Amino acid sequence: MAEKKQTNDLNLEENMKALDEVIRVLEKGDLSLEQSFEKYKEGMDLLLKCNNSVDKVEKELQILEGEGV
Repeated sequence: MAEKKQTNDLNLEENMKALDEVIRVLEKGDLSLEQSFEKYKEGMDLLLKCNNSVDKVEKELQILEGEGV
């Protein structure tokens, strides 16, 4: 069985793809309540990581724009 990549090691695009997969699985509605809750938590963790990645890039852009003036 292939080893599952840890979300901490993923870049923004990979985290977004993983989040899309979590959403797809949840929308399917085939999970138990416990499984759904675990997927929900996984999705929220991925969303936080995506937001943090975007925030980091935005801050870097602000710094670069400030240096260019």
